[in-house]
Amino acid sequence: MSDRLSQQIAFLTEADKLKSVYRATKVLDGHRHEDSGSHSWHIALYALILGEHANRDINIDRVIRMLLIHDLVEIDVGDSPIHGDHDIAAMEAAESAAADRIFGLLPADQATELRALWDEFEAAETDDAVFAKSIDRVQPVIGNLETDGGTWPEYNVTREQLEDRVGWKVAKGAPAIWDHLKARIAAWFDGRA
Repeated sequence: MSDRLSQQIAFLTEADKLKSVYRATKVLDGHRHEDSGSHSWHIALYALILGEHANRDINIDRVIRMLLIHDLVEIDVGDSPIHGDHDIAAMEAAESAAADRIFGLLPADQATELRALWDEFEAAETDDAVFAKSIDRVQPVIGNLETDGGTWPEYNVTREQLEDRVGWKVAKGAPAIWDHLKARIAAWFDGRA
């Protein structure tokens, strides 16, 4: 087997570990927490279906590629729930080191390409990355709405916290999606008051 193929298979084998990283969000039937591998697949599907709601022209293939790889760093660092408390600088440094290691398993050309795509997603400055971040943030919101708040009560999430940590990011890349969800979000929080 060629060295290139061996490196690619080593990367794909390592990527399988993402299926064992569990997130704060539960699957919609509530029987378990979602794993990061499933999350990555699901948000890639979200992007494919909801891409028409991006507020700028996007390259859906690039967006899907970003979403498929964006959480690979969680193999080394685990999931950091958006409503949890963590040292952002330390988390970013750990994720960067994980990206170096994981993408470094690939042949140099693919490693460089995927690492650049991951960096673009993290920076969230291009239209593709802004939309990808929007979709990454909206999927757990919809999951929590579909499960009567899901893990929001566990994390003591407030409407203001949801808007500050999630809402503006979704609205930045897909305002129509956020506008569509705001009434459901308000109704859920008002129902708990």
